[in-house]
Amino acid sequence: MRMLVTGGAVVSMDPAVGDLDRGDVLLEDGVIVQVAERIDAPDAEVIDATDRIVLPGLVDTHRHTWQTAFRGVGADWTFAQYLVAVHGTLKPHYRPEDVYLGNLLGRLEALHSGVTTMLDWFHCGQSPAHADAAVAALRDAPGRSVFCYGAGFRTTDPIDAEVRRVRSALPGDGLLTMALGLRGPEMTTMDTVAQDLKLAADLGLRTSVHIESGGAGGRPIAELLEHGLLSDTTTFVHANGIDDDQLRMLAHAGSSVSISPAVELTMGIGWPETGRMLAAGLRPSLSTDDAPSAGGDMFATMRTAYTVQRGLDGGLNARDVLAFATVDGARACGLAARTGSITPGKDADLILLRADDLTVFPANNPAGTIVTAGHPGLVDTVLVAGRVVKRDGRLVDVDLPALKARLVESRNRIAAAAGVALDGTWHPRPASA
Repeated sequence: MRMLVTGGAVVSMDPAVGDLDRGDVLLEDGVIVQVAERIDAPDAEVIDATDRIVLPGLVDTHRHTWQTAFRGVGADWTFAQYLVAVHGTLKPHYRPEDVYLGNLLGRLEALHSGVTTMLDWFHCGQSPAHADAAVAALRDAPGRSVFCYGAGFRTTDPIDAEVRRVRSALPGDGLLTMALGLRGPEMTTMDTVAQDLKLAADLGLRTSVHIESGGAGGRPIAELLEHGLLSDTTTFVHANGIDDDQLRMLAHAGSSVSISPAVELTMGIGWPETGRMLAAGLRPSLSTDDAPSAGGDMFATMRTAYTVQRGLDGGLNARDVLAFATVDGARACGLAARTGSITPGKDADLILLRADDLTVFPANNPAGTIVTAGHPGLVDTVLVAGRVVKRDGRLVDVDLPALKARLVESRNRIAAAAGVALDGTWHPRPASA
């Protein structure tokens, strides 16, 4: 099947391809085969990209999608309050059906907002059925997803059998792949970290781990290096306050990092370390993190990262931030050969943004406009591996009213069982208080 995306302003994010003020992108069987100012393909299905910016799909490298039903409830929470509220109060009442609905609606929201690739950092696995429900939801959403199975919190429990069971259903090809969410040196013993990493290597899985103690003087990266546990297949999430020498350790190992600027700032985790990571030789990726305390769109995430770093040192440029949300995100997910740029040979993960919308018109500098003024309302069309999943501003073949009603029922049941309010008045007492 041939498809021609024609007449848009192409921002390829590939230096070899460049940007085109007016360009065409030809697809065959879901793969990009040509990018040029004009392409003659009379037998191709045409997508008219006039007055559109054609961009590679956005990549979110860390999202706790199962929490979607509780959007906005934790807008004023600290990180300590979030842990008590979500993991200590709400999570015990989640059934597999609740996980399914949160993951499905959250993944659809991401697609609606132009996120074609998303790593779902799942840590609601009270039972195998909960994990299976999360996977089923990602299968039912027509995006490119990485199911990152979280091994748990502050435990040394064996996870081998369950991870192998989940892996057997996710062989690693197609749109849905798998990664392993490590407990990490701040949550378990170094021996357990080593066992988890060996398990991931045996199964061919990339790994992701939260690192959040840097501001307290911790040296988790140095400890991992000392034990020979740093590699180029691990993404370190947050890493606020990590010393410069530890950031250089990550860069030397080829590891990747994921910044969640809105959550890090509003929850008091620390300043996003964008500039310091770049100075250490790291290329950050971006993530939205969690729905209770932050929005789920990558445009706001890009703008927050950009504005904060510009305010700190003035050294960041918009093109860098757009790379964080596309090519650098794809690299962090191990998918750089398949997505992240408009490059011949890569899968056709594309988004078309309305350049004629009054909020961005005239889009004189498309990359700068996307980072400083972009928003989900601009996302007109979304393609994943050449399949149109959003057209003319609407998701294709999705019964949103029915799914929304089911999510509200799920939310209400969990909130009632937990005895909590949803109107912003619930301020849980931190465990240390």
